[in-house]
Amino acid sequence: MKLSVLKEVAAGDKRVAATPETVKKYVGLGHEVTIEAGAGVDAGYIDEAYTEAGAKVEKTAASAVKGADVLLCVRTPDASKLPDGLTVIGLLDPFKFDAAAFNAKKATTLAMEFTPRITRAQSMDALSSQSNLAGYRAVIEGATLYGRAMPMMMTAAGTVAPAKVFVMGAGVAGLQAIATARRLGAVVTATDVRPAAKEQVASLGAKFVAVEDEEFKAAETAGGYAKQMSEEYQKKQAELVASHIAKQDIVVTTALIPGRPAPVLVSDDMVKTMRPGSVIVDMAVSQGGNCPLSEPDQVVDAGGVKVAGFTNLPAHLPADASALYAKNLIAFLPLITAEDGSLNLETDDEIVTAMLLTRGGETVNERISS
Repeated sequence: MKLSVLKEVAAGDKRVAATPETVKKYVGLGHEVTIEAGAGVDAGYIDEAYTEAGAKVEKTAASAVKGADVLLCVRTPDASKLPDGLTVIGLLDPFKFDAAAFNAKKATTLAMEFTPRITRAQSMDALSSQSNLAGYRAVIEGATLYGRAMPMMMTAAGTVAPAKVFVMGAGVAGLQAIATARRLGAVVTATDVRPAAKEQVASLGAKFVAVEDEEFKAAETAGGYAKQMSEEYQKKQAELVASHIAKQDIVVTTALIPGRPAPVLVSDDMVKTMRPGSVIVDMAVSQGGNCPLSEPDQVVDAGGVKVAGFTNLPAHLPADASALYAKNLIAFLPLITAEDGSLNLETDDEIVTAMLLTRGGETVNERISS
């Protein structure tokens, strides 16, 4: 199988879909790997390292993808510049995916975002690997914007109080944000609509904030997903959160709903109650934001409160993000590889089926075709 890796075309994305380490493994499995010159430079992987790993480095994207069976990418490539019949694997933002452009090329596309959350697919879960880094980086960005010390400091001149950090959402990104803020010495609290999250938050040394009535205790399905809460409960929870946010120095919001606008967690009125100099890091800004004041890749000054919206935090850590993502891809590839090493898409594997978006000029995924 011939694999191709190109330089990412998305603005500001410094990640790359293969590292010299994974290239060496691909070559060891009998695959041919072609890299566009400079594809990994921004992530710290020079062309010579790819050559030493066994890849062929081509000067242009067109020559790198010529004759390829599979294109490994981080973000969605420009379909118009790809050869017909190519198989494309990457983080394709499926709910905003231009299926028509890839169908015109009769491309087979597989979205890493649709990797099923099952045990067998954990090593392929790119959303989790990237969200871990995003949660870490969100706190680092927040600490930088805050402009004060995070931990308590006792000096001869007096004591510096520790920062108060509130993390909204205790998924993969949220839990890493909690852990990072704790490591930096902050006093950390967190909230989530799932009762099971309370134990996870406590295990990281943070305090859980929620209206813990009988409705909350039954707010999780057998599959681990949150149930829709009543308007009465939502009102009580909003009041609790509003009073809590007013006392916080840094608020990190992480709530995303696939295919839908992000829910509003921090209203304009809540922002007005925060002290000047405090910070909100909105990790959901690419889907509308958890705070109405956030703007994509900007820091908005709202009455002295800094509201920061970052659309691609993993790209702020390109070396680590690339290394983890490349491992996700190499874990997935065997599912579409025949015994002789050739590409095999004739499979009913549940992981492959869930990830397929387009094939043979048609959109085949029900989640995006409706």
